Amino acid sequence: MKSGFVSILGRPNVGKSTLLNGILNHKVSIVTDKAQTTRNSIKGIYNADGVQIVFTDTPGIHKPKEKLGVEMNNMAYSAAHDVDVNVLVVDASLPFGPGDEYLLEHLDIKNCPLIIVFNKIDEARLDKVINLKKIYQERCPQAFMIDTVAKERFNIDELLKKIIELLPEGPAYYSTEEITDKDIVFQIKEIIREKVLRNLRDEVPHATAIYMDDIDYESNPMHIKASIIVDKEGQKGIVIGKNGQRIKEIGSRARKDIEILLHKHVFLELFVKVQPGWRDDDKSLENYGYKYKKN
Repeated sequence: MKSGFVSILGRPNVGKSTLLNGILNHKVSIVTDKAQTTRNSIKGIYNADGVQIVFTDTPGIHKPKEKLGVEMNNMAYSAAHDVDVNVLVVDASLPFGPGDEYLLEHLDIKNCPLIIVFNKIDEARLDKVINLKKIYQERCPQAFMIDTVAKERFNIDELLKKIIELLPEGPAYYSTEEITDKDIVFQIKEIIREKVLRNLRDEVPHATAIYMDDIDYESNPMHIKASIIVDKEGQKGIVIGKNGQRIKEIGSRARKDIEILLHKHVFLELFVKVQPGWRDDDKSLENYGYKYKKN
């Protein structure tokens, strides 16, 4: 049996989560058009005949402005170690820039086989892609290169074929029934955060976190209470919206996805709480699940 661990790395908003969801043909990572949507390392388990691949979707590597960014980067840096293959996702529609340079300077990806995935190839000019590949070929001469359009699942089979080729023989690390390592509470919080991100603009989405206040597993419908944490008092009104319309919309959309996840009816109560500077506070980062913990 072929089995092993594969980390999916890259800058924010290059399509890492979309790629993982496409590989699994199942949504384990939330996806929005906002940069830094993924804040945690999330495992997704791929099973096929004679194959198990444990993928890790990671936060986008960026030059951090707060402690939250530092913790997210640390999660990504850690995920690149002690794996069998690293997959570096690059947005093929953008030129090589300071963010790419920052990633290559800070990320140690020389310890195992590397596949560079040039995603969003459908949005890129051929001459620009050729130049981009030359740069990465010079910087990572041993890397394998594959073009994809993750949202269309284009070339995902080729990517899987290459990963499996590079994996060692080994045991199954997870049950074939498992798709992710994240528990129900984490998944519910991520669904709520996805709806927040999709319904808000500008800086506000990045200033939010989700805190699970309570879940009554025995009630029918299941009663869930969660708080949307914001950074500033002014952001609270934006999240709530005029006459409470925005938070009602967020709650309605989140409830539908949570019911699909749990296969049961849900009563979802959302609150908005202000906690100034939570993104730079170690205790808050730990409470909201964003504190990097070394294994």
